[in-house]
Amino acid sequence: MADAPFVLCEKAVRQHDPDRFFAALFAPEARRGHLFALTALYYELAHAAATPREPMLAEIRLTWWRETIAQARAGQPRDHFVAQALVETLAAFDLPDSLFEAMIVARAGGREGFADAAAAEAYADATVGSLMRLWARVLGETVDARDAAIAYGLAGRVVAGIDTAALAQEHFDAARRIHYPRAILPAVMPAALVPLYPKTAAPPLWKKQIAYLRAALRGRI
Repeated sequence: MADAPFVLCEKAVRQHDPDRFFAALFAPEARRGHLFALTALYYELAHAAATPREPMLAEIRLTWWRETIAQARAGQPRDHFVAQALVETLAAFDLPDSLFEAMIVARAGGREGFADAAAAEAYADATVGSLMRLWARVLGETVDARDAAIAYGLAGRVVAGIDTAALAQEHFDAARRIHYPRAILPAVMPAALVPLYPKTAAPPLWKKQIAYLRAALRGRI
């Protein structure tokens, strides 16, 4: 595994997505670089959609990333550390284009908000859920990620007209009833943090670490 692009992905994830950074530490060391590459891409897609004020600019940025993923899959990465890391990740694992496309389409549409609870659930499943499914494939299996994804995706989030706390709790309760193979538990582990969010918008790191340790010991979120 070429070091530089993966090291940069790891640094980006540690800075922008600490929940998933610490979840990755429960995965085999040989797979972590690939998990960081996918999560760094996830951050770039979120940033591309959220930053521009004009929808057209967001579309352009997301199209750039769609093309970047295709070029990385072809072994011809653009000059970006995430793209360079993705070359090896896409070559090593069966990662369907549909999961990447689901994230991109959802990010483009999510800028306009959600008409109802079903739309918010679909968005969380397409974004958070797609990343969980990609992680699981890197870790060797597929995963039923919908409930874990919606729970984590809506926890602590304020959406006008939607009781996100109740929705997150409903899906968290459903996710806890699922037996996840230990091998892919890191993929859904962020959902173990859901109970922390109604208490505070920014749970302290030590509480998150305890939640992760409990999930790892119990073998479920």
